[in-house]
Amino acid sequence: MVYLLFFLAIFVLPRTWLNSSMKKNDEILENMPFTGLEFGELLLKENHLDNVSIAETDLGDHYDLENEEVRVLEDRLNKKSITAISIICHEIGHAIQHKEKYAPLEQRTKLVKNTAWITSIGGGILYSGIPIILATGSFGLIKICLFIVLLSVLISALVHLITLDVEIDASFNRALPILEEKVPVEYHNGCRSVLRAAAFTYVIGALTNFLSLRYVWTLLSRLR
Repeated sequence: MVYLLFFLAIFVLPRTWLNSSMKKNDEILENMPFTGLEFGELLLKENHLDNVSIAETDLGDHYDLENEEVRVLEDRLNKKSITAISIICHEIGHAIQHKEKYAPLEQRTKLVKNTAWITSIGGGILYSGIPIILATGSFGLIKICLFIVLLSVLISALVHLITLDVEIDASFNRALPILEEKVPVEYHNGCRSVLRAAAFTYVIGALTNFLSLRYVWTLLSRLR
């Protein structure tokens, strides 16, 4: 029962809140001055982001740093809703960070690029290989594999912590001042709610990493 309540508190309730914030503010508003795409193009022009483009995606809203593209769900582009303009503004916040060489964004990019092979191997072992490795009975192999998994989870946790800083900055230091300047005042609270949800999505990822870390550390401790 305690574990069920813990699971609900860590995973279910935050995700429910995030989805609720997005959905609640996604209704079409006739007096909204612009669609998501129109707002995004205006911001790119005003911030002199001439090399950045806006594209639709089905992989989730994000800023592609390598290709300099703000990628958002198709539904956001032609919609006059608080969620649509807030999410596009948040992602353009990342483009502004990129232009200004925001240190945490560059640190995260380098860390992900340089450690991708470790996290890939560690993730494969963690999610599909541990039962097979344990079944071999080879103490040395088990310990090496668990150490790789531990290193992978530590890197992922660090990436999520840096990402949280990047996301909070994109929401509240970049996007919110823009939205408060350009969007009617009656929509400001809705914008804050969506930006908060966009930033704190990564809290769930960080918590998942720390729970995985505890699981792997427990396995390693039992092998001593």
